[in-house]
Amino acid sequence: MTQVQDTSDFRSTVRAWLEANFPASLRNKGEPSPGALTGNLTEDEKLWKERMVGQGWGTPTWPKKYGGGGLSALEARILTEEMAQIKSYNPVAGMGVSMFGPTLLEYGTEEQKERYIPDIVQGNVRWCQGFSEPGAGSDLASLQTRAEDKGDHFLVNGQKIWTSGGHLADMIFCLVRTDTSRKHEGISFVVFSMHQEGVEVRPIKLIAGHSPFCETFFTDVKVPKENLIGPLNGGWSVAKRLLQHERSGMGGRISGSGDKKKERPLGVVAKAYVGEDEAGRLADYDLRARIIDNAIEMYCVEATVRRIAAEAKSNSGPSTATSVMKNANMDAMQERAELIVEMMGYRGLGWEGEHFTPEELAAVRTWLGGKAGTIYGGSSEIQNNIVAKRILGLPDLTSHSEKLEGKAA
Repeated sequence: MTQVQDTSDFRSTVRAWLEANFPASLRNKGEPSPGALTGNLTEDEKLWKERMVGQGWGTPTWPKKYGGGGLSALEARILTEEMAQIKSYNPVAGMGVSMFGPTLLEYGTEEQKERYIPDIVQGNVRWCQGFSEPGAGSDLASLQTRAEDKGDHFLVNGQKIWTSGGHLADMIFCLVRTDTSRKHEGISFVVFSMHQEGVEVRPIKLIAGHSPFCETFFTDVKVPKENLIGPLNGGWSVAKRLLQHERSGMGGRISGSGDKKKERPLGVVAKAYVGEDEAGRLADYDLRARIIDNAIEMYCVEATVRRIAAEAKSNSGPSTATSVMKNANMDAMQERAELIVEMMGYRGLGWEGEHFTPEELAAVRTWLGGKAGTIYGGSSEIQNNIVAKRILGLPDLTSHSEKLEGKAA
């Protein structure tokens, strides 16, 4: 990693580079166009992506030998701050960057890193996650998707559910059962193409009206042995590390759109729909107090996420503290969405029609879509268990009660 001797010099270099390379048409937007999700980039979006990839700044702290930026945590933070100043955005994103890539850098072989990391760095391949199953959600270790050993390859059969972006993905990182005699110790972590024979994807339409999640079916899917990440039957450890990276990202996702600065302050929305008193204050005192509480909560989450992210980069990556922030962030976001719908009254419940503004139509969809936040990435209940056991060191109540019953007997 490059060590920063003079941060002001590095900041000036970054600022000058951004000024010269960030296309004028993208300024002050803070996010890519809606079509970017499906790969339909504008010409300037393509140019911005090409320039950021050339610098390695799409994955700023990843090793240069794989195409990353090779920056230190401090340098990466400066880059993020300078991009925020001009409302720029990172054009290289997705599960490959936020989840699989960091995990592969820890658990992959050198051959696997050379094979997969450059494509992630360049944003050439879309990844999805094959973890949850219809009968293995909160108890993920109960998964039944089988990977039978066929000599030089595995033959995968089974079903996954809630596969985010599965209908758009090129590759999947997937948990499979390679030993039926053990639970956690019988799971392996493999990767394979979503475009091969035997893979079927069916989008699931949600109450918010869109389909980001999918059902995914595997029928005799061939997976080469070299696509095994980590040791055979050691996939549970790899998966736990990946989930820490996932929850770390969720903890930092302060707004549903990904751009907090674009959201109207709750007080502005409230005054537009609820009205003001003689002193120019929000007329509803109770609502005013709840808006302030939510603003404080959002600020605290954001500040804590920044601190945890800095600690993670300087130490050994995400910790179990990501479970705390995942829950705190989702609670704050859901409360914000509920407050907006409440402020708008019946206008916050419109589904379609010219009588509602785009903001009003978005409000109800954000409110409904946000309900999934306390489920995906590990439900709130699961996160609470992790916090209780691994952070607070509380005893397992089930085993404790069984011991008490044994003593009583």
